[in-house]
Amino acid sequence: MSDVLSFSGVGVTRGAQKLLDDINWDVEEGERWVVVGPNGAGKSTLLSIASGRMHPSAGVAGILGEVLGAVDVFELRPRIGLSAATIADRIPNAEKVSDVVVTASYGMVGRWREKYDEFDHGRAAELLEEMGVSHLAERRFGTLSEGERKRVLIARALMTDPELMLLDEPAAGLDLGAREDLVGRLSTLAEDLDAPALVLVTHHVEEIPPGFTDILMLREGRVVAAGPIESTLTAENLSETFGMPLELEQHGERWSARAAR
Repeated sequence: MSDVLSFSGVGVTRGAQKLLDDINWDVEEGERWVVVGPNGAGKSTLLSIASGRMHPSAGVAGILGEVLGAVDVFELRPRIGLSAATIADRIPNAEKVSDVVVTASYGMVGRWREKYDEFDHGRAAELLEEMGVSHLAERRFGTLSEGERKRVLIARALMTDPELMLLDEPAAGLDLGAREDLVGRLSTLAEDLDAPALVLVTHHVEEIPPGFTDILMLREGRVVAAGPIESTLTAENLSETFGMPLELEQHGERWSARAAR
């Protein structure tokens, strides 16, 4: 079994609809994966399984050496960092930013009566600094811009020093400047040899940070292509993934795509 993720024949069915169909996918320690596909491709469903928040209807999902369905997910989840809109929606608007991060130590989304030591507060401060939002530590989460919230959520996801980091559309809704700032910070994270295995979901090849190693391309719940970015991210595979002829260009370590002329 893979060190991090090992999906074999994984499927998810809701009624007559197959959200995922026969997914075979392995993520090894040290790899940085991008998951690309259109709306409805199954990307967020895939991440829900990878985070231990959903069980597949078919197949076997191995996560961090454990098999989903044969492990206590409440012991597994603290080993996984997750940054997603579903997390942001659960955080009280009045929560102080520093508390948004430190409460990840207990898997909480709001301060209650739990206590944190100096190490916890120090780590939260360091992560906010790394994400460029340390100046927001005393602000209320509900007052932040979309870009600021995304960076705070990433700091929160790193709080437990996870073995696997999942990022669900971290650049969605950001303006150009905020997107480029975030891509740069994620690139720094990807190039850190001590960082966990990373899986980033996006609709746009422009949002793939330098340093990411592999790509999984999904359409209608099935794998179109998977493998190293340099050989798998092609105009042909991208066109099949999005169901239209596309041109793909590489600019150094970045990519862009548009409809074929």
